Amino acid sequence: MGGCIGITRTRSGAIEESSGTVSRPNSGGLRKNQSLCHETIRWKSDVPLTEGQLRSKRDEFWDTAPAFEGRKEIWDALRAAAVAAEAMDFQLAQAILDGASVSVPNGYLTECYDEWGTRYQVPIYCLSAPINMVKEASGRDSPADCSEPVEAGSEMALRLRLSTTCKDLILSVGSKHTIAHCKAKLHAQESVEVWRQRWFYGGKLLGDRLLVEEAKITAGYVVQVIVSTDPHPPS
Repeated sequence: MGGCIGITRTRSGAIEESSGTVSRPNSGGLRKNQSLCHETIRWKSDVPLTEGQLRSKRDEFWDTAPAFEGRKEIWDALRAAAVAAEAMDFQLAQAILDGASVSVPNGYLTECYDEWGTRYQVPIYCLSAPINMVKEASGRDSPADCSEPVEAGSEMALRLRLSTTCKDLILSVGSKHTIAHCKAKLHAQESVEVWRQRWFYGGKLLGDRLLVEEAKITAGYVVQVIVSTDPHPPS
């Protein structure tokens, strides 16, 4: 949902978004450490996000990143530093990085290294909100995202594993159903609210607008459903 963008320094010192990739000045092979830049990265999302959707993307990243690479305590430190930096408390953010022996060669949390040389990359959406953030009164996806498609397609049986029970269950859906519609069906079957569900297959988050057939889910394979323990929907 977030755009792949770059960051450049303006004359005023602010960070502006532009097309391309994230620039890494002075990172080089030596990876010399720099102090954390006291600036906020400005960026634009390809698809406008609500506050709740941004929070979900961030939670998804921080919950899954330690499972793929790096050390959990370093990820925890980076998360805490990101929160502090977004609140403009750069002194606290720097203290957290120093305490965890984390270096930032380009001055930004987009690329970091621990004392063993392991590389950690934090996406921009975890560091600041997009400039095209949208407000939504209900705090939920629009009804169009969860509406029933005109054609259901061929019937399929999805094997889901809920994080709350760690047990598998079967959900009958249509190949042309959206993931949002499948979440609604799971809610009707298991009483798990739609906003609490995040679906993953093959290590990737399945977006609400994605069709089941587009997810290319192999028969018999498990779709992981991470269920939020937050009792309240995002505002």
